[in-house]
Amino acid sequence: MKTILLTSAGMRVKGEILKILPQPASQLKLAHIITASLAENDTSYVVQDTQDLLACGFQVENIDVRGKSENQLRSLLAGKDVIYVQGGNTFYLLKYVKESGFDKVVKELIERGVVYIGVSAGSYITCPTIEMANWKHQDRNMVGLTDLTGLSLVPFILSVHYQPEYLSVLKKEVPLAKYPVKILTDEQAVLVRDDDIKLVGRGAEMKV
Repeated sequence: MKTILLTSAGMRVKGEILKILPQPASQLKLAHIITASLAENDTSYVVQDTQDLLACGFQVENIDVRGKSENQLRSLLAGKDVIYVQGGNTFYLLKYVKESGFDKVVKELIERGVVYIGVSAGSYITCPTIEMANWKHQDRNMVGLTDLTGLSLVPFILSVHYQPEYLSVLKKEVPLAKYPVKILTDEQAVLVRDDDIKLVGRGAEMKV
């Protein structure tokens, strides 16, 4: 079964993460893909997530996909039960995901039943496009990425970290989007299990 959990804020929805695991966290090996965070000045959220993951019992290995080959990534990710793709700069992440071949490797792993958990940018790259990273001007296209095509692991796009002040921007952008848009607060996530898609976490689904 394909299992993808797309979060706005990672371990803020710890309960939903623990629910989808095939075994207790203490029995699982987790690859923590930290590449997106390496473009950020403040990485305290990565430290916090790492501490929370370890506290749950996961066997955590931090992995940067930059400069890696497909074969290196296959070796690094062999035997991992969970791929946890951390947030940060979406453009930066997508550039190195594609250059390294992580995009191909992770698709193979998901098809084999490895659980994918995305956090913010790590959620955005699973979509057909990352154009929504431009909507609220949170990300800088610091790598000059021109092809914003995502991995198309899911048939929708996301807007994460929802706050009421973003409503006017979303009312402008959502009707122009070529794909259905799911809006997430930091207390919510989208769970995709094969063809079943549902909102999980706290609060009602946001519509604009």
